[in-house]
Amino acid sequence: MLSRIVLALIVCAAVVAPAFSQPVQPIQRMACADAMALVRKSGAILLNAGGPALERFVKDRSFCESSEIAELRFLQTRDNPECPVGYRCRELGINDWDWQ
Repeated sequence: MLSRIVLALIVCAAVVAPAFSQPVQPIQRMACADAMALVRKSGAILLNAGGPALERFVKDRSFCESSEIAELRFLQTRDNPECPVGYRCRELGINDWDWQ
């Protein structure tokens, strides 16, 4: 019985692993319209924005936590130096409030 479970886990890992191992294309190599469409289609997606880690982009605030805001992110794409790719969710900081 245990060997069947182990075999099932190995088969699942072999089927699922290729989907996770595919490289994420950097946004700088995409056309602006393609990058925007990818975020819109996915709703929320992790993309390579040029830094050491993947960044999460969302199509609107409904994909953020209730305590977060959606901040529009402009990134350089192949055809646009300031492409409005999508939004990033972030918590409001102390400097975001108008204390006057």
